[in-house]
Amino acid sequence: MIDTLRLTAEGAMGLLERGELSAGELHAAYLGAIAELDGELHCYLRTSEEPSGDGIPIALKDVISTKGIETTAGSRILSGYTPVFDATVAARVKGAGLSLLGKTNTDEFAMGSSTENSAWGPSRNPWDPARVPGGSGGGTAAAVSAGLAPWGLGSDTGGSIKQPSALCGNVGLRPTYGTVSRYGVVAFASSLDQVGPVARTVRDVALLYSIVAGRDPLDSTTAELPEAVQLPEGDSLAGVRLAVPKQVGDLDAIEPGVRAAFEASLERARDLSAEVGECDLPLSYRYGMPCYYLVAPAEASSNLARYDGVRYGLRTPASAYDEMVEETRDDGFGPEPKRRIMLGTYALSAGYYDAYYGQAQRVRTLLIREHRDALEGFDAIVTPTSPTVAFPIGDKAADPLAMYACDLLTIPSCLAGLPGLSIPCGLSDGLPVGLQLIGRQFGENGLFRIGHAFEQAIGFDTVPERLR
Repeated sequence: MIDTLRLTAEGAMGLLERGELSAGELHAAYLGAIAELDGELHCYLRTSEEPSGDGIPIALKDVISTKGIETTAGSRILSGYTPVFDATVAARVKGAGLSLLGKTNTDEFAMGSSTENSAWGPSRNPWDPARVPGGSGGGTAAAVSAGLAPWGLGSDTGGSIKQPSALCGNVGLRPTYGTVSRYGVVAFASSLDQVGPVARTVRDVALLYSIVAGRDPLDSTTAELPEAVQLPEGDSLAGVRLAVPKQVGDLDAIEPGVRAAFEASLERARDLSAEVGECDLPLSYRYGMPCYYLVAPAEASSNLARYDGVRYGLRTPASAYDEMVEETRDDGFGPEPKRRIMLGTYALSAGYYDAYYGQAQRVRTLLIREHRDALEGFDAIVTPTSPTVAFPIGDKAADPLAMYACDLLTIPSCLAGLPGLSIPCGLSDGLPVGLQLIGRQFGENGLFRIGHAFEQAIGFDTVPERLR
């Protein structure tokens, strides 16, 4: 009997290499776990019954194009769309022999912090199915947490890998912008979107990152890694300098239990011989949210204009072209994409472009400089990943501003294009709390080293208590 709840990807690799089980048996074990639990959790939109490779199974967020397999980005406007090609990251995992388990649920077009915006219904948190798994990549995070996949790929625009990883008790990496190809990934905000791994351990995350990272001639925004990805070892933080933003202490949005787990993590860092100091990010915490909610909706407005009922996906019959486009978009887009399309279209409209989108991009430049200056004397910036633990389904659904605030701590570094790693650091009211580590550009190896040392010291049990 294969215990998928505790099996890491690295452990699964060892079983395969030693011949203790076959790829088919491993794939079947995860399908069995999916059959048992996914009716309650709704992590997957569709599964692959037969292994597509001879290696470890993997789950892909349903914004990643997969040849011959429906890809909807959680939206009815793409219902029935079956790509004729693989996204570069899908091709790379296949090329490494990984076997596709299925496509995971997501907020529509990756717009959300709870996976409640999916046109196919919400995913649920394995720690408490009455609560959200985070978003937009809640399906992938919940699948890994519940043992329905050993690892998966998500996408992160303003926190959609890091925040659900925190709420589900996983490890999640948003890589440096440009280190992972976006070719074949359904676009939300092109200057922000980035694909990254979710897994149970930092070493698993590093291993999956090594498979998908690197320059892609099909994506002109990609770059070669300056050094090879290194699997972390060791349990000391000697010589490591960590910075806590001064502003974190003043944020009332951070729940007491989250703050307590965060403070305990800082004490562990000191015990591991790290130096913990302060940095100052005043612009990032004052203007990060409004900046993001101008840049991202504006780019979404441009990207989502391609969904017109003509080329792919949903088409609502009508007597005239303009009427068909209007009715297709009205039927196909849910409330959140409509809200962001309207915000973005207004920000890009004649007479307002420079005042809104242009100004937001100038502010973004200031945030990039502020992070660069803050990291000059430190190896990583450390904050809670999410200001709260997983909240009840429906709790914030009627209040978009409250939902947007879930990404308060993840957005600034995303605007700066920097890598961020979330690791579980404790519990609050029986629910996971995430610790966010933000590094310099191309500083993933440093984050892996720091995250791994924390992981060893904290000893967090990633299996949800109700499933043990």
